[in-house]
Amino acid sequence: MLRIGIIRERKKLPDERVPFTPKQCAYIQSRYPGVNIVVQPSPTRCFADADYIAAGIEMPDDLSDCDVLMGIKEVPPEYLIPNKTYFFFSHTKKKQPYNQNLMQALIEKHIRMIDYECLTHSDEQRILGFGLYAGIVGAHNGLLTYGKKFGLYELPAAHSVRSYKDLLAAYEHLKLPNIKIVMTGSGKVASGVLDVLTQLDIEAVEPNDFLTHQYEYPVFTHLKGANLYARKDNDLFFRDDFHANPEAYKCLFSSYVNQADMLMNGIYWEHKIARLFEKEDIKRNDWRVSVISDITCDTDGSVPINIGSSSIADPVYGIDRAAIARSEPFQNTKDVIDIMAVDNLPNELPCDASQYFGVHFEKYILPELLKEKSDILARATICEDGRLTKKYEYLADYAYKA
Repeated sequence: MLRIGIIRERKKLPDERVPFTPKQCAYIQSRYPGVNIVVQPSPTRCFADADYIAAGIEMPDDLSDCDVLMGIKEVPPEYLIPNKTYFFFSHTKKKQPYNQNLMQALIEKHIRMIDYECLTHSDEQRILGFGLYAGIVGAHNGLLTYGKKFGLYELPAAHSVRSYKDLLAAYEHLKLPNIKIVMTGSGKVASGVLDVLTQLDIEAVEPNDFLTHQYEYPVFTHLKGANLYARKDNDLFFRDDFHANPEAYKCLFSSYVNQADMLMNGIYWEHKIARLFEKEDIKRNDWRVSVISDITCDTDGSVPINIGSSSIADPVYGIDRAAIARSEPFQNTKDVIDIMAVDNLPNELPCDASQYFGVHFEKYILPELLKEKSDILARATICEDGRLTKKYEYLADYAYKA
């Protein structure tokens, strides 16, 4: 019997999402007789304890007899149970300074850490994540910010409604002005952004047309691959080469800053990849972008004027273009760029996001857990038995105490 425990989220502020909904827990137990799921009580989940109890799920406070423990956000080190297998988003693979203590605790407590972010197919395509709902909420928040900044229209905050279905109802009678939007990125995040833009009847146009035409209606263009990056030496783009040698490529976004009113940024970024622009660029006389929804949300990353993540309760801050300094948002001026930089966007629609996540875990990862050996799980295992796995040995100076 494989006993899986769903842990209580303890990070501040607590996340409302869950790996499995009550209905999914009951379904898994009926389909997989060798699997038992228990759920630690929590006052902050989007699904109440009573919902799990009604579905026939045990709710013990002590999960020490579980084989596998699953959460969403990082587990504070003092709550880690030694010698267990954990699934959660550890945010350690980039040596994030704020999680070094967590990484070291995972090593010291001989935990097998399987990071959701690292679960991939053999071609490195990610299997799990909340990217779709990050894209949905990020696009919505960007549009909400633009309307509020210039007093043009109103939208409800995503977290103020129960579901994406309720957001779609708010779109039914909304007619947007003739804004021009650039969206970047691919994968699930881009799919979420595209869904919102499509639901709002924002027309897609080719990048070249976006640069040379003005429109009487709202439009967007989608930049990725060869439309966003080119080699520094020959202006060409080769996907495999880009992933292997990102430092050999320049970013082409600067051509769009005098044509776009809004940027919805959903690219994957690391330090070897060129940023979309540099801080000084926002002083350009022809700079037009007045709202940036930074779904990627790396501080001083692909959007260098991201000076830190914001919160669901207070999602937007301004950046004064002349001073390149923080300012009040929602001023009716293009002299201040409004930045939406919430780093846990899917938590604004936690029930929908949890349902989506659980379906994919049950379909692709649960069968791997039941195997004697799994390449998928091995690729995502950052550490076990008190050591980093071979793939993640580059974390040695970060993971081991001196």
